[in-house]
Amino acid sequence: MTNSRISGFYNLTIEERRAKLAEAAHLTPEDLLPFTTGGLSAESADHMVENVIGMYSLPVGIGLNFMVNGRDVLVPFVIEEPSVVAGASFMAKLVRAGGGFTATTTEPLMIGQMQLINLVNVEEARLKIYEHKAELLAIADAIDPILKKFGGGARDLEVRVIEDSAIGAFLVIHLIYDVRDAMGANAVNTACEKLAPRIEAITGGKVHLKILSNLADRRIARVRCTIPVSELGFEAENHSQVSGETVRDGIIAAWAFADSDPYRAATHNKGIMNGVDSVVIATGNDWRAIEAGAHAYAARSGRYTSLSTWGKDKDGNLVGTLEMPMAVGIVGGATKVHPAAQAAVKLMNVKTASELAEIIVSVGLAQNMAALRALATEGIQRGHMSLHARQVAIAAGASGEMIEKVAAQMVTEKVVRIDRAEEILKELKESK
Repeated sequence: MTNSRISGFYNLTIEERRAKLAEAAHLTPEDLLPFTTGGLSAESADHMVENVIGMYSLPVGIGLNFMVNGRDVLVPFVIEEPSVVAGASFMAKLVRAGGGFTATTTEPLMIGQMQLINLVNVEEARLKIYEHKAELLAIADAIDPILKKFGGGARDLEVRVIEDSAIGAFLVIHLIYDVRDAMGANAVNTACEKLAPRIEAITGGKVHLKILSNLADRRIARVRCTIPVSELGFEAENHSQVSGETVRDGIIAAWAFADSDPYRAATHNKGIMNGVDSVVIATGNDWRAIEAGAHAYAARSGRYTSLSTWGKDKDGNLVGTLEMPMAVGIVGGATKVHPAAQAAVKLMNVKTASELAEIIVSVGLAQNMAALRALATEGIQRGHMSLHARQVAIAAGASGEMIEKVAAQMVTEKVVRIDRAEEILKELKESK
C-alpha cells in the first residue's frame, strides 16, 4: 500500500527522493524513469503536434500526505510556480488529521453541441427532433462499439432554443454522451458529425457547428474536508501564538471576499487551478479544457464567484468543499502517448478516470486552503518569496552554493529582485 507521508523529503537530493518515492509507491526505479528523462523523444513529439523542433521541460514535484477516500496517494505536480507543491502538501497533512479528503464524481457524461440554423419554424423543428429522439440516440450509440462494450455511449438528447442572437433564432441540440475513462472529445465530436445529416433530413435545417462543450457540467467532481481547529494554530515569526480559531476565521473571511467579489474570485480560483492544472498536465490531460470549464462553471449563476466554500461545523472545525467540472481521462490522447503521463497515472495507482478526477479536485481544495491560510495569516509573500528567491538568484547568474546564499540574503532583507540579487552576488564574489 502506498504511503504518502515521507519524512524529510524536501531535504533529500533528487536521487534520494526518487529512491524514497519508488519505495513508498512500491514501484521500481524503471517505473519512474520517464520523470528523469522527461519521457518524450523528439520522434514521439513530432507525431503529437505540428512543426516540432524539440521539447520544453517543466519541473515535476511530488505532493505528499494526500489521503483521498481513505487511500494514500503520491501526487505528481507539473508546475513552474514556487510554493504550490509545498503548500498543498502541508494542507494535505492537516486534512489527514480530520480523516483526509472525501471525494465523489458523477457519471462521465460529456455534452456534444449541434447548432441547427436556417429553420422555417424553430419550435416545429424542436418537436420533430424529440419525436425522433430514440432513433437519433440509437445512431449515436452504435458509432463506437469499444466504448459501448465498456458501458459508455449515448444517454440523452436535449434541444434548446436560442432566441436572441445576431443571426436570429436557432436551435442547439445537446447530445449527452457517456465517455467512461476517456476525456471524450474525439468520441463526442464524431457522434455529433454522424448525427448531423439525419437531423438535417428531419428538420430541413442546416447543422452548422458540431463540437464538444468544455462546460462539462454533467461531469462533476466534488470534495470535502474537515480540519480540526486544533491543527490550525501556529507560532508566528515574532514567536507569538496564533490560535486555530484565528486562522479558521481568517480563512472563512478570505473566502467570503472571493464569494462576493469577482475580482477577488478570479485570483482565488486561480489558486485552486494551481493545484488542479499541475496534476492535469502531469497526466497528459487537457488543462485548457479544464480551465475553461472551471471558470464557466464559476459563473453559472450569472455572477462569477468562488468554486470552493469554507465554513465551520458544530464543533468549530474548519470545513472546506469544492465542486467543479472535471473532464479527464486515462485512455487515449497524450495520456497514452507520453511516457511521463503514463508514469504519473501509475504512481497514483489510478484505475479509472473517476479516481483521477477525485484526486485532482482534492489537490485543488488543498491548494486553495494553502493560499487562503497564507493570505489570512502571514501574507502570501513570505513562503512564496522564499522559494521564488532561488529562481531570482539563478536569473542573476548565481550557481552552486551561491544560489542559496543570494536567496537567503534577499529573503532576510525582504527584497527579492533581480537587481538586488546581482548586487549580492557581486559582493559575495568580491569577498572571496
